[in-house]
Amino acid sequence: MKNNKEHTKIKEFDAVKFMRQQRERILSEISSLNSTEISEYFKKNTPSKRVKPSA
Repeated sequence: MKNNKEHTKIKEFDAVKFMRQQRERILSEISSLNSTEISEYFKKNTPSKRVKPSA
């Protein structure tokens, strides 16, 4: 049986970490908004305006 540690590659981009960071960022931005303001926030902030990571 081969040792898997020999073939382990260091991640350059951690998708789970990135997703959690973005979720926390959005939560902090909308936490004080009411439901109407939250709807407007998501209409205004479409994914095309966000910086996408280069994986």
